Amino acid sequence: MGVEVGAQAARSRALAVLRIRSRALAVALLPAAVAVVLLVGGSTGHITGGSWGTTRWIVTVLAALVLLAAAGIALVVARSRPAMSPTVPIAEESAPDLYRMVRDLADRLEVPAPSAIALTPDCDSWLEDRTHPAHGPPPLAGRDEIAGVRGIRGARGIRGLSTRPRRAPSAPVLVIGSPFLWWMRVGELRAVLAPVVAGTGPSAHPDIAAARRFVRGLDAAVAVTSAPTRAPLSRTVLGGVGWVTRVLLRSCRGHAAEMERGVAAAAAERAQAVDYGLRIVAQEQVGLAYAGWDRLLTRVALPAWRMGRWPSRLDAGVVAALTELSRRDRLAEGFASRLGERPACDLLEEPGRVDEAASLLAARLFHGGPAEPGPDWAPVTWQDYPDEVVDRKWRSDAARLHRVLDALGVRHSTGPATRDSGRPTLARVMEHLATPPEDREAPVPDAAALTAHRADISPETDEDDAELALGNERTSALAAGLLAELAREEASGPAATPAPAGGTEHQGPDRALWDDGTLPLFPLQPPRTARELLADHVTAMVCCAAMDTAGAAPGLDWLDGPSLLVGGVRAADLGPRVLTLVESGDPDPLRDWLRHLGVRPEKPVRLV
Repeated sequence: MGVEVGAQAARSRALAVLRIRSRALAVALLPAAVAVVLLVGGSTGHITGGSWGTTRWIVTVLAALVLLAAAGIALVVARSRPAMSPTVPIAEESAPDLYRMVRDLADRLEVPAPSAIALTPDCDSWLEDRTHPAHGPPPLAGRDEIAGVRGIRGARGIRGLSTRPRRAPSAPVLVIGSPFLWWMRVGELRAVLAPVVAGTGPSAHPDIAAARRFVRGLDAAVAVTSAPTRAPLSRTVLGGVGWVTRVLLRSCRGHAAEMERGVAAAAAERAQAVDYGLRIVAQEQVGLAYAGWDRLLTRVALPAWRMGRWPSRLDAGVVAALTELSRRDRLAEGFASRLGERPACDLLEEPGRVDEAASLLAARLFHGGPAEPGPDWAPVTWQDYPDEVVDRKWRSDAARLHRVLDALGVRHSTGPATRDSGRPTLARVMEHLATPPEDREAPVPDAAALTAHRADISPETDEDDAELALGNERTSALAAGLLAELAREEASGPAATPAPAGGTEHQGPDRALWDDGTLPLFPLQPPRTARELLADHVTAMVCCAAMDTAGAAPGLDWLDGPSLLVGGVRAADLGPRVLTLVESGDPDPLRDWLRHLGVRPEKPVRLV
């Protein structure tokens, strides 16, 4: 009963959308109809007179202009390319077991099967309609003719169009979050996909398919008409087209949202009968996978991306990160027992190759890297990550720190144990940041120094944090210099290169999606504050000194990212001691830590 109610609500809203389309067509044809009546009346002698002739020509010209404008708007709507999600297509020959599982699930749900399967580097799954003429036919032809577009995701995924006559709907593509395949077991993935696949049922109705095409077309036309253009005439014409399409889109937006809610409700109700108990457990895994994926991207992948390297096995890293979480968190102890079951990635013939393609797409989506590997954009394996990313990152940050110190005129350490006063040492940094003991009670930055360096601070930086969270005026000046230096490096770095429109590889992402060059689409983190940036650079300098003078080594923590290994054990107590030095200017806790590990701060370190 719930399935029928939801489907009926979706169909009624679809009819409301189609009525808006019909009214728009009627408005466009009305002047032409009046002109035809006047012309026929004049030719038959029923409508004659001096004024009727002038009226007849005015209405005829107006009708012609309206028809031309309507044809132009229809052409823009028909030629506009609806938005399509960036994905990694999965051919059936490369994942026959996965296709078989999805089709068996569709048969059990008594709904049409998706035409193809693609992966997205995110923790989400949906149906996507790719049957618009601008897109061409679906990647793979399915057994059934169906229509759908992100039915389970609600109104956010509504984009589609066509002002053409009603046609047989075509099958949507099933988009699956790649972290799900590596972390979930086969049964769990089947349970998670059940409500998504069930969305093909109500969306197979011709009215719903036609309404979705119309709305997607309007949405795509609005995007086209909003694009910047230089020619005044084209800007004026597209402005008029954009105004009409926006009016139509606003008129049917509410009906389209309710239609999608009805489709989602019907799909969820239909999926209740499939693996209901397992679905509850699988939803817990969805939340866990999302948390592990987010942490892996921000703590592990982002440092590599910033250095021009991209981890080539991000999905495998999710498994390692969540397995590590199960060892640390008692609440996650039960999750480790799941790892003995068959993982969903076994449904792929070449999971490593698919993981690499999804990892490269994730780097493009979240960071804006190039479309292809190159000298400055190379893949890195997890085995090489500590040496090629962590070590290089620390030494690059330490080198930047000393460049700023040189620019500020800070002298090198001249202690008795220093062999070469011109080489970079940790002692130089600590001496510059240290505040005399009598001034540590209430450190107040010097207002003149802050004012002098405020022009170099990034506009996104919180000024209260930059002023009140640092130990003294020298610390504030150093933080401001780091912000300015980092901004100069980013401004001078190579911009992301849009991918070519043609030559898409079989397992590669949809490269034509990047023609607009708007990358990254999903920035991971806001700009770092002055305190965070300075603390990171001081920590990097400490790690370099520990590696060069005390035999420490760079390491990778799956949950926290780059870490320092001392005797094979992660040094987890370094961060608070660095913050004490940065915020209050007290170097004693850090000096005790260095003395305990045998680190020689006065000895020079190797930088890049």
